[in-house]
Amino acid sequence: MAKKDKILIVGLGLIGGSYAQGLSAKGFDVSAIDTNLDSIQYAMEQGWIMQGSTVDDPELIHEANLIISGLYPTTMVKWIKENQQFFQSHALITDVSGVKTGIVKEVQENLRNDVEFIGAHPMAGKEVSGVRYADAKIFEGANFIITPTEKNTEEAIERVRQLAVDLNFKTISLLTIEEHDRMIGFVSQLTHTIAVSLMNTNDNHDLKKYTGDSFRDLTRIANINETIWSELFLLNKDNLVKEMDEFIQTMEYLKKVIEQDEVEELKYLLIQSTTRRHYFDE
Repeated sequence: MAKKDKILIVGLGLIGGSYAQGLSAKGFDVSAIDTNLDSIQYAMEQGWIMQGSTVDDPELIHEANLIISGLYPTTMVKWIKENQQFFQSHALITDVSGVKTGIVKEVQENLRNDVEFIGAHPMAGKEVSGVRYADAKIFEGANFIITPTEKNTEEAIERVRQLAVDLNFKTISLLTIEEHDRMIGFVSQLTHTIAVSLMNTNDNHDLKKYTGDSFRDLTRIANINETIWSELFLLNKDNLVKEMDEFIQTMEYLKKVIEQDEVEELKYLLIQSTTRRHYFDE
């Protein structure tokens, strides 16, 4: 991206705030809109944004040639519909949403012809929310997914790819919105449902006295924002339920192997698990 770009971030949560921190540090002109006055004031005090507003300021929106939505998916769709009249011609809009099917197409089908929207998903985060926890370091070495459709130009794809480079993401991938949601159903949403299920299985408050790192690591993501994750689960429920069914089948098979003392098969499953996990260390 060119340093002349004027960037507007809508929604200064953890990810929006981390974008603001990282982009301002690279010399970009960043402004923000967030309904929380404290979030705006904090970001300005940190020098992450030059301007901010708690309302949808038409002038602030019109000044931006790159708008990054840090809003929840359905809120983003509504915000774009209500404010696209203020977008400058040829502005590019992108997002950080964890689900794309049903969101991207709705935005693109209702968007002005002289404005472009392209989906993106930074695969990074924390188990806390809010701009006060923002940290652009969470992007360093992380994965970044761009989800172009037939309505997107090569210029827009390259511009969002460069955005990821500027924020120090390591691996940048292009997926269709359908591929994205199938993959996210497994690598992100299923893992969260497993962590949530574990924490809903046992109400023993003394467990913290006995657990080691394995339980803590496995349930780290069970500390979860119920509003956004309920929305993500339900928007992608077809993919997620399919992944949950396959996981349950795998767990049932492992259970049977253990029940029937099938030592060799159990060892095979453990070796296969170890081999596949090593792919992440390459």
